[in-house]
Amino acid sequence: MIADPAKIPVVIHEEHTDLAAAVARRIADLVREKPNAVLGLPTGSTPKGIYRELIKLHREGLDLSGVTTFNLDEYFPIKPDALQSYHLFMHRHLFRHVNIKPENIHIPCGELPRGQVATHCEQYEAQIKAAGGLDLQILGIGRTGHIGFNEPGTPATARTRLVRIHPFTRRDAAADFFGERNVPCEAITMGCATILSAREIILVALGENKSGIVQRAVEGPESVEVPASLLQRHPRVTFHLDPNSAAELMRVKTPWRIDDHYFLHADPEHPIPQDATPEPKTVRAIIWLAQHADKPILQISEDDYVGNGLAALATENDSDTVNRNCFKHLMSKVRDHDSLPKNETQILFSPHPDDDVISAGGLFRKLVENNNDLSVAYQTSGNIAVFDHDVLRYIDFVSKYMQAQGLADDAQTKLRERIEKFLLEKKPGQIDIPEVAHVKRFIRESEAVSGATHVGLKREKCIFMNLPFYQTGAIEKDPPGEKDVAQTLELLKRLNPQRIFVAGDLSDPHGTHRVCLWIVKQAVQRLPAAARPLVWLYRGAWQEWPLDQAGILVPLTERELALKKEAIFKHQSQKDRAMFPGPDEREFWQRVDYRNTDTAKRFARLGLPCYHALEAYVEERW
Repeated sequence: MIADPAKIPVVIHEEHTDLAAAVARRIADLVREKPNAVLGLPTGSTPKGIYRELIKLHREGLDLSGVTTFNLDEYFPIKPDALQSYHLFMHRHLFRHVNIKPENIHIPCGELPRGQVATHCEQYEAQIKAAGGLDLQILGIGRTGHIGFNEPGTPATARTRLVRIHPFTRRDAAADFFGERNVPCEAITMGCATILSAREIILVALGENKSGIVQRAVEGPESVEVPASLLQRHPRVTFHLDPNSAAELMRVKTPWRIDDHYFLHADPEHPIPQDATPEPKTVRAIIWLAQHADKPILQISEDDYVGNGLAALATENDSDTVNRNCFKHLMSKVRDHDSLPKNETQILFSPHPDDDVISAGGLFRKLVENNNDLSVAYQTSGNIAVFDHDVLRYIDFVSKYMQAQGLADDAQTKLRERIEKFLLEKKPGQIDIPEVAHVKRFIRESEAVSGATHVGLKREKCIFMNLPFYQTGAIEKDPPGEKDVAQTLELLKRLNPQRIFVAGDLSDPHGTHRVCLWIVKQAVQRLPAAARPLVWLYRGAWQEWPLDQAGILVPLTERELALKKEAIFKHQSQKDRAMFPGPDEREFWQRVDYRNTDTAKRFARLGLPCYHALEAYVEERW
């Protein structure tokens, strides 16, 4: 056993809503203890839930009138009313809903003349000092380990200043600005020293794409190359994480290495039965050990167990039994046509119009071939992910066709001219006029039908829900609400499915997958227990289920994987260059090809059958 390498206290929450509620409660407790508390506040997708919970607490009686706030940062240059400005973000998500006094709200100004920025930064520091210093600083963490806009290389002594934004960070922000070229190259940010001067610090992170940098910040050496690791020197700092962002921490990934009581010691007088189903944590440990020792599961020796802190799992008498049970358990996860559902009523919920074929294209085809009554419910239109040039291409085609058929009239000509004029004059990030938004929606819908029918679904089984939360026309969406849940519940009651398939990959840059999962879960839980469908969670667009978590593995032949990719190709507006690729710059079909074949390779390296590709799913009951 070795010592836990964590140098920062960590709290792991099962649900992102639990995380948000816990941090909001800590803020509320501080304000009750000290009504004139000074808060350092961040922006981004992760803090939104915290602010929603804080608003709820305010409506229940929490008085914030004495609170003073200082925001971490702001883009430069940017106007405060710009869609992407942090001024607008904070007022939209917090300030307009609570009773913090306007004069107590401080956000760096992104529209000053460059010559005045240095003085403004000095004044910002002076205002923090005059307020008595930061009582609690809330932080997020970027892919580079940045806190605020303090990128790798920032000294611990840095104060509020104008900085150059790292290319990775600009790339991650590209979706908000409708293209990386529109993202400002600079920002005003509190410095590391300013952050570290806070009396208490809470850092929050969600999603698998943050797991690597979180591990480096918590367990790695303190280094300016990972600015978040500088928090190790603070006496009162806590990281609040979800299971995905905590996945690379030793306490999560290999807890037996730091806890000799993690596994109960085997009892030689009560040997493990030959057909015993191993516990999930046992399967995870054996898979790790096989990979670490570079051996098939059936060849793992007692020495391997003992030498890697897993002696409690296997003794001289039963190590082979443990190996065989794990091997058989993993084999039982493989489900092809004969062992997949048949003749059921099913719904495949797809957050965007292409998630169905990207993440479940292989299973999708097999379910249709097994005579299941399958419907696909596309939860959002995905219209903001269509490039303007695609709109021009489609209306040009329609215009030429109508003219060729002698069907063109003045109304159609005026509509085309209105669309063309708007797109010609459109500013980056500007919300589309309804006529353009409709074209983009119909492009996505037609592509969805094309992709679904390519894997055998009937056209009439494509349901376009267009949930209300998504219909803002902007990157920024409304919080999910009762209308979204009610619409989903009505669909479930009408179709009465025995099984549903829902997106479980939560690293989607704008959180749409997370929101759509929450909506479906809320709707299912309102059904009588006896009427609730079985749930299969899929991944693929942004991440994949690891072998120890997956409950179902669906094998694909080379031909079946090729057919799946062909269905993805039907989404031409997302081909070659997606509007919002996220940190993974590969096209979606390339991600699919890699993830499905890599899952199969990892399966085979464990000494299990060698398939061309595998899709992974998790089965749940809600």
